[in-house]
Amino acid sequence: MVNEVLISEDKIAARVKEIGAQITEDFKGEEIVLIGILKGSVPFMADLMRRIDLDTTIEFMQVSSYFGGTKSSGVVKIIKDIDIDLRDKNVIIVEDIVDSGNTLAYLKNYFNNRGCKTLKIATFLDKPSRRKVELVPDYVGFTVDDLFIVGYGLDLDQKYRQLPYISWVKEV
Repeated sequence: MVNEVLISEDKIAARVKEIGAQITEDFKGEEIVLIGILKGSVPFMADLMRRIDLDTTIEFMQVSSYFGGTKSSGVVKIIKDIDIDLRDKNVIIVEDIVDSGNTLAYLKNYFNNRGCKTLKIATFLDKPSRRKVELVPDYVGFTVDDLFIVGYGLDLDQKYRQLPYISWVKEV
């Protein structure tokens, strides 16, 4: 059962608009590639790409480090890779939440080895209290406490992704 609303739909929309404007300014006149990390990033990426006023290509990648649990295993497995060459491209990894940072640290290294011109991270939520590696996202929607967050793409066993706001559940 979900608890109270932590971040409303209106606050989400306003913050995504601000991040889109910042990305537009940071990459003025350049093309970018947004790489959404499935499945949780889908709502954030869809809203974000509509707020970026640049030539934008989108790709999706699926990775896992949770394997059905509520805590990261620390092992990253690529389930679906991207389909394009990233050499000399401006790449922004779009993630739903940065928790331990293990997955994104792995992905930063993985994409940097593919010759990106620039590599940035945009995350909807940041949970720095749980960080296990040194990693600071470039674009952050909101910083959250150490709760099990659901809504706006984030789930618990595939439930609650459809919520248009952010809430939390007690871990099971």
